[in-house]
Amino acid sequence: MSENALTSSSRHASPESSLEASQEAWNKHPENPFNWSERKKWSMSLVIAFVIVLVGLNATSVATPSLIIAKQFHVTDTAFPHSYWPVTVWTTSAAIAPMVGLPLLENFGVRTGYMLLYLLFIVMVIPQALAQNFATLLVVRTIAGAFGGVLQNVLELTAADMWATDKARNLPVTLYTFVFVAGVTLGPALGAIVSNMSWRWVFYVQLIIYGAMVPVILIVVKETRGHVVLSKLAKKDQSLAKAANEMPHPPISALLYEALTRPAYLLFTEPVVFFLTLWAAFCYGLVFIMTQSVAQVDSTNYQFSDAAGGLVQISLFVGEVVGFLACLPQNSYYQRSAARNSEEPGVPIPEARLPLSIPTSLIGLAGGLFWYGWASYPYVHWIVPTIGLALVGFAVMVITQAVALYITDAYTKYAGSAIAGVSLGENLFGGWLPLATKSMYTNLGFQWASSLLGFAALALTVAPIVLVWKGRTVRRKSTFISEAKYN
Repeated sequence: MSENALTSSSRHASPESSLEASQEAWNKHPENPFNWSERKKWSMSLVIAFVIVLVGLNATSVATPSLIIAKQFHVTDTAFPHSYWPVTVWTTSAAIAPMVGLPLLENFGVRTGYMLLYLLFIVMVIPQALAQNFATLLVVRTIAGAFGGVLQNVLELTAADMWATDKARNLPVTLYTFVFVAGVTLGPALGAIVSNMSWRWVFYVQLIIYGAMVPVILIVVKETRGHVVLSKLAKKDQSLAKAANEMPHPPISALLYEALTRPAYLLFTEPVVFFLTLWAAFCYGLVFIMTQSVAQVDSTNYQFSDAAGGLVQISLFVGEVVGFLACLPQNSYYQRSAARNSEEPGVPIPEARLPLSIPTSLIGLAGGLFWYGWASYPYVHWIVPTIGLALVGFAVMVITQAVALYITDAYTKYAGSAIAGVSLGENLFGGWLPLATKSMYTNLGFQWASSLLGFAALALTVAPIVLVWKGRTVRRKSTFISEAKYN
């Protein structure tokens, strides 16, 4: 064949083959986040995970010196626990903001938006430290909660951008669940350590840590959104242009509408999402309830200061660490379930996420609450109820991880919306349930107040039992779950 014929043939190559070649070039490109080295992926994931912990500290560290702050600003808890409002407004804002913030990051890219959010979050910590009245503190914490709420949820987004398979994402998503819970658990301990100096130092210390992380984030956090990376590369490399043009570019208004409506739709029309959200939100809310309960129980029974009560809550974190480790073999059990899946051979069964969570809910969550409640007597050594707290921490970690992964598996295509609904419920429970804690523990007594929570834990355990027993039938009857499957 002549040179002219070859030139003519290449010039008239079919658009389909040209597009396939462009997409193949992108799939193999070293800048494609799926093709990054494991070291690069994990370096970025661990930095983002550490930021989630730091952000969580800001959410709850104020709970330990809350009475000191209330006294200085002439706020009384006589009729209502007004001192807890700084935590409530933060978590409420953190519940709503990701529904808008995450779609924007998905559309415009992670790196620039993440850095901007982080810097704005730091800026909002400054007036928390310098606030001269209670109203100012509430306003700036509401804004900080909005920025922090988005930062808390970025790891799940970037994990999906960097790891292509469910098996590869197991550990990153488990890590995300752990740091999400661990940050807010450790907040009262930070408040306990620092508040003896001044409650303002609770925020000054955070500012120092947040500032030190800025250069680390600048160096380590890269763009993970595939379409954003591809669009930049296509401007320099024409072989990628067709693949870039084929990337979907939905209008931002459609993305925001979907992000705001679909989580609510799933939450209130899908029984699986609704009841698992109740279960996970109750667990997450317990972490916040204990910021009030432990201080009340330990100050009454053992004359502990608020700072000492904050340190006791480290036992919850110890339980969560053990729970995180227990989730690792559970992930292996889930992968092995693919061999016995007759419905979709070779695909792991979503219900295989849940077996560990059922005895954990009965023994760790309900049992831990009963233990904590009925060991709360002055003549019982303080370490005994503290062990009950560790059991609760273990259960909180196992259950929240099981719910997040089960919903991700069952609602594959719409997992982001389903998880957003769960996150909404968790933050709302975390913000508002503790407002009733002091009056509940005062009116019912320490033993029966914790028992009431234990009975609620027992009742909520019905949801995973039903799913393990009849999960396949439930999923088959849900038209939304059927629609959510990838072809």
